[in-house]
Amino acid sequence: MPGRSYKTEAVVLRSLRYGEADRILHLYTAERGRVGAIAKGIRKMRSRVGGRLEPFSHVALVLHRGAGELHTVTSVDLVRSHAAVREAPDRLRVASIGAEAMLRLFSEPEANPRAFTALVRFLDALDGTPVGGRAERDPLGLAFQLKLLWLSGYLPHVTACVECGAREGLAGFSPRAGGAVCRAHAAGSAPVSPEGLAGIERLLSTPLAEAHAAGLGERARREALTVVTSSYEEHGGFRLRTLSA
Repeated sequence: MPGRSYKTEAVVLRSLRYGEADRILHLYTAERGRVGAIAKGIRKMRSRVGGRLEPFSHVALVLHRGAGELHTVTSVDLVRSHAAVREAPDRLRVASIGAEAMLRLFSEPEANPRAFTALVRFLDALDGTPVGGRAERDPLGLAFQLKLLWLSGYLPHVTACVECGAREGLAGFSPRAGGAVCRAHAAGSAPVSPEGLAGIERLLSTPLAEAHAAGLGERARREALTVVTSSYEEHGGFRLRTLSA
């Protein structure tokens, strides 16, 4: 039918086997947000497009909207493969965490150009970034998740107490209130040090490509992870499986 096919850039967030030769793809597209698609026959040995639709690949697609929920991939060109992400276990873990965060926070077929741009920049930066220590505390991964919280409307406010406005004596993070709290309002909050709050602010204000230069110590990384995970639970009602794997 005329008008049922369209072109878009997309990132493959997840790829699942379907039937004998097909794959179901979870895509985040530049123009339509989250889209589910089926790539028919790509697991066959002679498929010319299978290698272009690996997880984290940045692609230019032609999709056809049929009667069902899944769109059909009819053409695909590779923009950037991000093979370096898939081939290094530490990078792969950071990318998997970021992809799941994207899937959970941006689950609707609604365009969000800033979220798509952040996703592309995250993967571009991860291609050439060494990952050391625990992947869930990687500065680039933390920075990406914090920016996604911001873009989805759950920006953690960390420069002043969200209860009284005090800028001194900050001692914790309240996911319910969505920000830092001072000692007088810290009951029930997660303990977060001034170092951790300052580190979160740096990650939020630093371009993703420079996240590893933000100078976060291990304590600040751990506390940034606490802010991220508690925000997911409070505002989204979920936990990322990739963070607990």
